[in-house]
Amino acid sequence: MTKQQLDALLTLGVRKGASDIHLEVGYPPMYRVNGALYGARLEALKPEDTAAAAAAICNDKPKLEGELDTSYSITGVSRFRASIFRQRNSFGLVLRVIPFEIPTLESLHLPAAASRLSEAREGLVLVTGATGQGKSTTIAALLQRLNAKERLHIVTIEDPIEFLFPVAQSLIIQREVGSDTASFKQALRAAMRQDPDVIFVGELRDTETADICLKAAETGHLIVATLHTMDATRTVNRFLGLFPADEQALARGRLADVLKGVLSLRLLPRADGQGLVPACELMFTTMALQQAIRDPARHAEIAALIERGREDLGSQSFDQHLQDLVAQKLISLDTAKANATSVANLERSLALDSSGTSGPSLELKTRR
Repeated sequence: MTKQQLDALLTLGVRKGASDIHLEVGYPPMYRVNGALYGARLEALKPEDTAAAAAAICNDKPKLEGELDTSYSITGVSRFRASIFRQRNSFGLVLRVIPFEIPTLESLHLPAAASRLSEAREGLVLVTGATGQGKSTTIAALLQRLNAKERLHIVTIEDPIEFLFPVAQSLIIQREVGSDTASFKQALRAAMRQDPDVIFVGELRDTETADICLKAAETGHLIVATLHTMDATRTVNRFLGLFPADEQALARGRLADVLKGVLSLRLLPRADGQGLVPACELMFTTMALQQAIRDPARHAEIAALIERGREDLGSQSFDQHLQDLVAQKLISLDTAKANATSVANLERSLALDSSGTSGPSLELKTRR
């Protein structure tokens, strides 16, 4: 496979609306479109094909051992986040499509209240969800909103760099783990000495990184970070779980003091089969939520506290948003039940909604 052939395969995927492109020995190129994998009408790839594709992307044969996360770009088409790995003595590649243009929060069709996360000037904001659920895109939209309107120094620490931010009002430094810095924690320590206003940490992986994030938030910086968690309750527990048991009591208090909000994302299949629709849980920290975070026995109250803040704060639980999506016929009831925190509560709310006794639902357009 030549570089030109690789670029042609990737360009085809972009034009077909693929989110991910898989190049595996024994299979034709595979494209994930609207959550499902489809094979191209081409011959199965051979070991020499994927080896050539890997070499074309990383341009550094010594790095072709084991696995490698890197980025790749085709002028005028798209950027890609590439995961290159070895399996059964051959190479495999998975490439995530990263558009050149950074989307707006509005174009992602998230709740309007989500834009408030970009208004914080200090503290910790967590954007969470499983792989491929839109975390990177959402954070890019949040940071670009700041970049377009505010005169700030923004430092991003990524593995690898995904969206490239244009020159606007803010000064943005983008550092890539593995090429610009050895680790998230090393780059985060360095960023604290670089006069930052905002620091984006691509992933919280260890105690030291989480501790530095708390210190940075405590000293007047805005920290934006991601976790692979499904909702706010699990996000709080996962973050605290990064600390040893004998440090968790202190960590709970520190987290309660600095956490500004949590946005948890999922992409769900549309009821009409025409793509995916975002569902999200959105938490803004209140005094009641601070108290619940400090007390591990009250973590189960977090979802209910989020629901109570919907009218005044714009917060919403996943189940509330699922109710909206079902009412708007954007997702099926089966999809909602499969993703509900409490199926019984969801069914009860939908029954009230159908009787006309529940509050108004949000209008949500689908992601194209």
